[in-house]
Amino acid sequence: MVVIGGGQSGLAAGYHLRRLGLDFVILDAQTTPGGAWQRAWDSLRLFSPAAYSSLPGRLMPAQTGETYPDAQHVVEYLTDFEKRYELPIERSVRALGVHRDGGLLRVETDSGDWRARAVISATGTWWRPFLPAMRGRADFRGRQLHTVAYRSPDDFAGQRVIVVGGGNSGAQIAADLAHRTELTWVTQRPPRFLADEIDGRALFDAATARRRALDAGRTDTGGVASLGDIVAVPPVREARDRGLLKASPMFTRLVPEGVEWADGTRAEADAIIWCTGFRPALSHLAALRLRGRRGHFATAGTRALDEPRLHLLGYGDWTGPASATLIGVGRPAREAAREIADLLA
Repeated sequence: MVVIGGGQSGLAAGYHLRRLGLDFVILDAQTTPGGAWQRAWDSLRLFSPAAYSSLPGRLMPAQTGETYPDAQHVVEYLTDFEKRYELPIERSVRALGVHRDGGLLRVETDSGDWRARAVISATGTWWRPFLPAMRGRADFRGRQLHTVAYRSPDDFAGQRVIVVGGGNSGAQIAADLAHRTELTWVTQRPPRFLADEIDGRALFDAATARRRALDAGRTDTGGVASLGDIVAVPPVREARDRGLLKASPMFTRLVPEGVEWADGTRAEADAIIWCTGFRPALSHLAALRLRGRRGHFATAGTRALDEPRLHLLGYGDWTGPASATLIGVGRPAREAAREIADLLA
């Protein structure tokens, strides 16, 4: 069988497939280990301590002097993980399409075709950044970039910067820029900070409770946190406590010099950073013609209902509670591997 994607979800799948004794290969478009974590901004921090940010089978070691590890520590952990379990990874192999081929699925790549009795798609979302429709975007004369292109506040020192987005990425990048730029932080709704003693473990618990409630026909989980809440990692907490993270409501359009709100108020800007999330990177599955809305296919757990030989892993709640997180992907990866073992048997 074939796993498409060698990041955290592909590695979690590989771990469970190997435990079940299945024959498989992981195709990774990247040249080196670490998945999307290799592309993260310099100051990014995990929302949870290392021990609570681990893949199945191997606890992430703590980072010296840090409660919340940075992205480079995650890359090192994932590199060690794939070596430890000797996962069969083919690198610099980009999946171009998945096609039905009789009783098999044919994975077309830029390095030739692979045929398999089952496929796990684990390409994540980082490679498909989402930009909301906004009037006047083409008129703005400054620089516009998404989270995926942000690296360091050094690139914006002394500039007027607008950060758009009230989630964890928006808060972390705004905090990163607060000391070096003239910052305006814009959010769709007032940002909600978790209490300082609560971290990403609460978000994982909330996602799990929400999934169970929806499966039981309920909508109110009664949880203390939601996935929209901001974890007060130390840099965010420090900027917030110094009064540097004051959010403005969402503007209505871009103008050549900056942005404009509904009442006509304007703010000039040299750069706008859109921390507005992602969509599933699933273009390689287009030939299967699976029905769905906004890129979400109908699934039972991780299995695609319209193509039972295909499993989708790591794209968010619709493929498992918090499955786009390190700690959350383990359980759906295990379930996918078990279903595939039953299919192949």
